[in-house]
Amino acid sequence: MTVGYGFNATLTARPGAADELVALLLSGLDEGNPAASEHCLVYLICRSASAPDTIHITEGWTSEEDHHRIFAGAAAQAIVAKIGALVVGEGTYTDYVPVGGKAQF
Repeated sequence: MTVGYGFNATLTARPGAADELVALLLSGLDEGNPAASEHCLVYLICRSASAPDTIHITEGWTSEEDHHRIFAGAAAQAIVAKIGALVVGEGTYTDYVPVGGKAQF
């Protein structure tokens, strides 16, 4: 499968909530959660080295339609519902169409 749709998002955690936010986002990889879907090909959670309350999310999906369908489900909505209490303000979001690169963990 190839990545046909992706995005980057940046969230700022409330003071003292960055670890909880990272754990919540990483729970998206658990079986039954959105990033465990066969349609999610890239799911990367990073903290800023200079501003540890800043969390960066990179996702790559087989298609935009698959992303929206998976995120409309109960598991994804349960995670999304918890994010609001852990962040300050609105996050930034940039969608994209990947053209190449490498990911290895």
